[in-house]
Amino acid sequence: MTTTETRLERGHRNLAQIDGSGGQAVIDALADIAPDFATYLLEFPFGDIYARPGLSHRDREIATIAALAAMGNAQPQLRVHIRAGLNVGLTRTEITEILMQMAVYAGFPAALNGLFLAKEVFEE
Repeated sequence: MTTTETRLERGHRNLAQIDGSGGQAVIDALADIAPDFATYLLEFPFGDIYARPGLSHRDREIATIAALAAMGNAQPQLRVHIRAGLNVGLTRTEITEILMQMAVYAGFPAALNGLFLAKEVFEE
């Protein structure tokens, strides 16, 4: 199947499906400091990677939440992706389990930070 959709257009579409208004808020926040970087975010992660076959958006959010939690220093991005996880069908229980799993591979501090952040997002 051929399409005339550009990487940027595909990125906007995927961002809206996955992150809703949260992702657009990140793009908008970059407008006055690094608009080109906003374009890169749309084209590469959302226009290319999230558009690949093989994993659903839900599966990709599981991986993303786990990776960001394991990093331990990406709280703003983890917040956006916990919301995105809920948006693509993850339950609060599943997100909690993903974050608890990080205690085994990334340590208790990373798991605790992720869990406390998830609690904040769930209460919003």
